[in-house]
Amino acid sequence: MAIKILIKRHFKEDSTKQAFALLRNFRHDAMNRPGYISGETWINHYDPCQITVVSTWQTVEDWIQWEESDERAAHEANLTELLEGPAQFEIYDVVGMAQD
Repeated sequence: MAIKILIKRHFKEDSTKQAFALLRNFRHDAMNRPGYISGETWINHYDPCQITVVSTWQTVEDWIQWEESDERAAHEANLTELLEGPAQFEIYDVVGMAQD
């Protein structure tokens, strides 16, 4: 079953340009991982320092392999110094909606 991962981050003011460059590299590496389907980056309309990354994975196991990888940890470490606080992670199952 496909899953969606929401990663919410609040960046320090004046750090979003650098954050976007790091997030692009982050996504590029994730795209080469088994099970990666797609990704989006959302910017809060009222607070452009609040950025949410949404990625879709084939299985939760695929996500966990990426989440626990040294490669991902290195990317996360690069972002940490730009953050106001810790990133928040949410995992959702993707379910189809049957029409009545």
